[in-house]
Amino acid sequence: MATATLTLLTASAYADSSNDGGTSNILNGQVNLNNQTATLNLNSSNVQGDMTGGAAAGGNAIDVTTMNNTNVINNQYVSTKNIDSDVYANVDGVGGSTALSSQAVCNSASISMDPTSTNVDSTQECKAIDPSATMQANVSNVWGDVSLSSAAVSNTFEEDTNAPYGNVNNWQINRAAVNASTTANITNVGGSATATATAIGNTGQIIHYATGN
Repeated sequence: MATATLTLLTASAYADSSNDGGTSNILNGQVNLNNQTATLNLNSSNVQGDMTGGAAAGGNAIDVTTMNNTNVINNQYVSTKNIDSDVYANVDGVGGSTALSSQAVCNSASISMDPTSTNVDSTQECKAIDPSATMQANVSNVWGDVSLSSAAVSNTFEEDTNAPYGNVNNWQINRAAVNASTTANITNVGGSATATATAIGNTGQIIHYATGN
């Protein structure tokens, strides 16, 4: 769940894509030693369509997509005080749906490959004091659905491939306190209403498809 929630936060630090049947060797080293803060202050009324808003703070992020045989070495390290994302919202009168999110991630890696063989060696270490995501929202008079979410994660890793031969070494070290909070007042909603808060130290998703080879 956390991996899927944080997909939008992942940025492309390096991507190699080719279909010539060769080999891609990708070496990624990311070190973050400073603070990241994202804040959204939203006051909105009488919107005819949908209302969406979000804040996202991240230390290191990489997104790799290849069609070759691929060797990936990924090293991500964060040593900082804070990685904070804060959303403060007052929303009244929305003709469609309302979706608000707050996301904070220390290290994020997404690797997708479509070759014959793959090798992935990933190390993520988070030494931030406090990756935190907070939301305070007052939402009223919404015709459609309402979705409010806050998510804080230290290390998240996702790899998928349909290669018949694939090796993955995934190391995740969390030395940080991880905090997420959602405080909401929701009134007069025509559709469904959901509110979540998720705090996770390490999370990984590895999918290897059967190719019949």
